[in-house]
Amino acid sequence: MSKLNVDQKTIFELLSDKKADFLIPDYQRPYAWDEEQCQTLWDDLFTFSFPNNDYEAFDKNDEYFLGSIVTFKNDDGQSEVIDGQQRLTTIMLILRAFYDKFAHMQDANSKQTRDRIEKCIWKTDEFGSADKSTLKIDSEVATDNDKDEFLDLLRTGTVQPSSKSQYVSNYQFFQKRIDEFLQAFASYFPYFPARILGNCILLPIEAESQDTALRIFSTLNDRGLPLADADIFKAQFYKYYGEMDKKDDFISEWKNLEELTSSIFYLNAGSPMDELFARYMYYLRAKEGNKSTTTEALRKFYERNKYQYLKRSETIPDLKSLALFWKGVSNQDSQRFSESVLKKLFVLTYAPNGMWQNIVSVYFLYHRTSEDALSEPEFEVFLDRVTAFVFAYAITNPGVNALRTPVYDEMVNIVNGKDVTFSRYRFNEGQARSFFENYRFTNQRNITRSMITWFAYTFSDQSLLDVNEIFHLEHIFSRKRQEMEGGLKNSSSIESLGNKVLLEGSINIRASDYRFEDKKKIYSGEQRRGKNKDATKVHEIYEILKLEDFGEAQINERNGEILDKFFAFLHDQNLIDAAS
Repeated sequence: MSKLNVDQKTIFELLSDKKADFLIPDYQRPYAWDEEQCQTLWDDLFTFSFPNNDYEAFDKNDEYFLGSIVTFKNDDGQSEVIDGQQRLTTIMLILRAFYDKFAHMQDANSKQTRDRIEKCIWKTDEFGSADKSTLKIDSEVATDNDKDEFLDLLRTGTVQPSSKSQYVSNYQFFQKRIDEFLQAFASYFPYFPARILGNCILLPIEAESQDTALRIFSTLNDRGLPLADADIFKAQFYKYYGEMDKKDDFISEWKNLEELTSSIFYLNAGSPMDELFARYMYYLRAKEGNKSTTTEALRKFYERNKYQYLKRSETIPDLKSLALFWKGVSNQDSQRFSESVLKKLFVLTYAPNGMWQNIVSVYFLYHRTSEDALSEPEFEVFLDRVTAFVFAYAITNPGVNALRTPVYDEMVNIVNGKDVTFSRYRFNEGQARSFFENYRFTNQRNITRSMITWFAYTFSDQSLLDVNEIFHLEHIFSRKRQEMEGGLKNSSSIESLGNKVLLEGSINIRASDYRFEDKKKIYSGEQRRGKNKDATKVHEIYEILKLEDFGEAQINERNGEILDKFFAFLHDQNLIDAAS
């Protein structure tokens, strides 16, 4: 069981401790508090210290809780700050701003308060005197170009004329607020910083290791962004490139990668950089020959063998190449990919799960040329086979976990120079067809959209659709109509693939509850309402427009056509067991 040291302390107790030695480590994010957050903190501190603007209304037994500071002792005995970096930094700026104001004050309270602040900012010698050359906080944040300015500001209290950092902005903000406070409460000036030091509480939590500290942080943190795994990886890269005297080059590359991934990966959970490292991990796993369906957590994978993969010169270039590849996919880059490839990638964008992204990443990293290009014909064959297998497997063996075994096998085959065939996992045609015919293709199931999108692109005249446009699954025979009139004898036909088509979201919203003859006018653009003034770009719909009616017979006929085409596709991809 992990050991924790937890002991509530006042700001003065925490920072004046002779052993206090805080480090903002290199993997942390840069200081980011702005004026609004500083104003909120100032208002809270003032209201607590001077209730109703009355210094005498303060209860000396009251306490104001500022939050937790999660740390662990590193190999140098410093307290590496995992959580509370922004809070701790801002407190230091407030104390430094107050300290300068006491320089020419000679009353006992002012001199004593200044002395107490000294003990919080600087380390002291054996006689208790402040050593103005040694601070109680240090920063090594790799991507913070202003950290030296922060440390210099704490040491000297001097703002350079050209300074525009967030540290300086906030320091000057507090200077201004202190000046205003001094004007209004000159006689009671020392009481405010004294109450901040003696009655504002922090909860330092010292963990026995970095992993424990990060776990605590993830549990406690309900504000801001928790540290991503990539932040930990950044520190390892920083050390690696530092040994080669290439820190600045690395920092520039890392910032570019962060910007690049943020423009590509839009996630409900996790960071864009974590997603890039995850896709790269599958390539590394394949190179190891690892087919295990138990996938390690991202940080656990990369920390193996003392972060060996983060201490190689090719890793950052590989990550950059991979990110640029996915940028090309995301942007539908016609300079990088042919229209035929982009159409296949569009279909995979609606795959039932994200496993395709991992195997495509492995394929790209292994097969790319020195210019990061791929052979188009071979890439098209690969994309077709992945599409056919992943879509069919989602019906016959539902769940992403089931897909891991065949996909991980093929990842290893890729890096061994073999073609992707899924030959060990071919489908029994009769069983697979039965699965498809009995499956309920509701709109809530991802595979429904997958199949309808794939079918839309089986029409040779279908142009490339914009991957950023919102498409819905349209019930051609309206659900509302079925509820009101009961036109279908078999009500389950409503959720048949044969009754669904891909349609622009804005058109779908207007067409959803209409009769077929009215829907045709909306599909074609003849009836123009709302913001969308254009006809649909989905070519198959123009085939549907030729029909006089669309009822049960048409649904069943179209459903059979979709399944027949898909199983012909499986045959073309050699994914049907010949014995079946």
